Amino acid sequence: MASQSECTFGSMAHPTFTRSMGRRRFLVRLQDLAILKGSLPARARSLVVEWASLHEAELQRAWERVRRHESPGKIAPLD
Repeated sequence: MASQSECTFGSMAHPTFTRSMGRRRFLVRLQDLAILKGSLPARARSLVVEWASLHEAELQRAWERVRRHESPGKIAPLD
């Protein structure tokens, strides 16, 4: 199943990113990896948490770039 991530910038008080897996799209809070919108099967959620944990610093830097209205850049997928 193809997946894609992007950092989002909006009215959220905390850094978030969206993730798409197939037709599912959900919003994740970076601080604690809580899913704020959308839902996932347990296996898919564990993959997202693993990916975000491995790339936490990159996600934080991407969020900071987005806040400055810059491109978030690319983050490697989970191998």
